[in-house]
Amino acid sequence: MKILVTGGKGVVGTKLVHKLMDMGHEVWVCDLKHSHDNHYFRCDVGKFRQLENIFKQHTFDYVYHLAAEFGRWNGEDYYEDLWLTNAVGTKNILRLQHEYGFKLVFTSSSEVYGDYTGVMVEDVMEKMEIKQMNDYAITKWVNEMQILNEAAMHGNEAVRVRIFNTYGPGEYYTPYRSAICTFAYKALHDLPYTIYLGHQRNALYIDDCAIAMANITMNFKPGEVYNIAGTEMHDMKSVSDQILRYLGKDDSKVIYKEEEAFTTKIKQPDIAKAQRDLNYKPQIFLEEGIPKTIEWMKEVYRRP
Repeated sequence: MKILVTGGKGVVGTKLVHKLMDMGHEVWVCDLKHSHDNHYFRCDVGKFRQLENIFKQHTFDYVYHLAAEFGRWNGEDYYEDLWLTNAVGTKNILRLQHEYGFKLVFTSSSEVYGDYTGVMVEDVMEKMEIKQMNDYAITKWVNEMQILNEAAMHGNEAVRVRIFNTYGPGEYYTPYRSAICTFAYKALHDLPYTIYLGHQRNALYIDDCAIAMANITMNFKPGEVYNIAGTEMHDMKSVSDQILRYLGKDDSKVIYKEEEAFTTKIKQPDIAKAQRDLNYKPQIFLEEGIPKTIEWMKEVYRRP
């Protein structure tokens, strides 16, 4: 099949593109960067003309829509980009889907579960009111609602995936990246970092995430939504301790606080539906994934 991946130069997008290509698909990418790569478009999804030009030139069977501003604090610091890219960008994709008829796979986030305290099953939002706790989470839920509305009004076919705490090689550090990326980078460079003791997360290795998402092409069910997550729950101190042990360092530069504001305290997903429909079987666990991540960081940052 012929597939477009928006945000295909991002952390998840890069791995997804490679996996889709391994499966034999013709894969095109759009992202914000200039690139010499074949099958590539420079495009800001928040600008309709740029996006429309792609669809005037090519017909796609699937569009994987990953292009987004990532993270709650990035969403506060760069809220204009967040809303234009995440909300308007997705609306642009949906308008073009109505015109050109491709199947859509939309990348949402575990953050949409907001203040929910139980096991996160995909239909929670259908049964009760959930408060999303930051602008990033709000934009992702707005996008899910836009997708549901377009399906009801125009018959657009889409699958939504809610990704949980992805980490691994290929994730370059910025102040807005994942916890494991942040801990590993700062421990590697002997920099201080903060651990919030009252939070628990679910670790999802990047390759497992890409496999689950790519498998949607083999069993596309319009209207479905999936949690894509690992099977390991962890508190934030335990993953920090694993990183420090692997590096042979102590926690003298770690600052411990009880909790971080404006984010979910405990994210415990149910992944039974993804296991059933997407043949999803997480393969890389923390004891293997953390060393792989650190060794990749040592190479790219030239640290011993």
